[in-house]
Amino acid sequence: MKPLPIAVLISGGGTTLENLIEHQRRHGLPLDFRLVISSRADVRGLELAHDAQIPTSVIRRKDFETAEQHRDELFAAVRQSGAQWVAMGGYIEHVLIPDDFVNRVLNIHPSLVPAFCGKGYYGLRVHQAVVEYGVKLTGCTVHLVDNEYDHGPIVAQRACEVFPDDSPIDVQHRVFQLERDLYPRVWRAIAEGGIEVRGRQVRLAAWPPSAAC
Repeated sequence: MKPLPIAVLISGGGTTLENLIEHQRRHGLPLDFRLVISSRADVRGLELAHDAQIPTSVIRRKDFETAEQHRDELFAAVRQSGAQWVAMGGYIEHVLIPDDFVNRVLNIHPSLVPAFCGKGYYGLRVHQAVVEYGVKLTGCTVHLVDNEYDHGPIVAQRACEVFPDDSPIDVQHRVFQLERDLYPRVWRAIAEGGIEVRGRQVRLAAWPPSAAC
């Protein structure tokens, strides 16, 4: 199986990047990390990339007057790296998707989209909202990225319970365990059999993937 050449976009500690690298090394996850792009220069995720000998770049939204300029600079770097897919790994900036990367950018969001998602819903804020609302189930969602926050077609989801005495940190920990398993599984399935998108309906030909992630 030929590994997928990908770029990973990060904004912070790089826990999602770290998880994907670990699955590549320990379980043969078929990803070829071509580039890590960060929206900030002073983050642990860049150190993880350096340690893994993955090229890095810092591209900050605030350095561009328009969203289109930011998009063009970011995806020019992605193309130059040879990446054919993009993985969002805790990337909190809004980025527009160019035509040649439509349905080739994946994100994992820490809720069951369309609940608790959209602008401003990231990190612990999501789990705080989950606890305050009193829902009994939450989880994570892998979805394709379009030009709206957390709006693209859903690829896969996993759910877990929310208990009455849970703190947002309790929920965050439980959801992250789901994320650690689901995101690599989706990437393996894409590498094995590709992805088919019809409107908002998504089909992974190799789901579930054939091997452990």
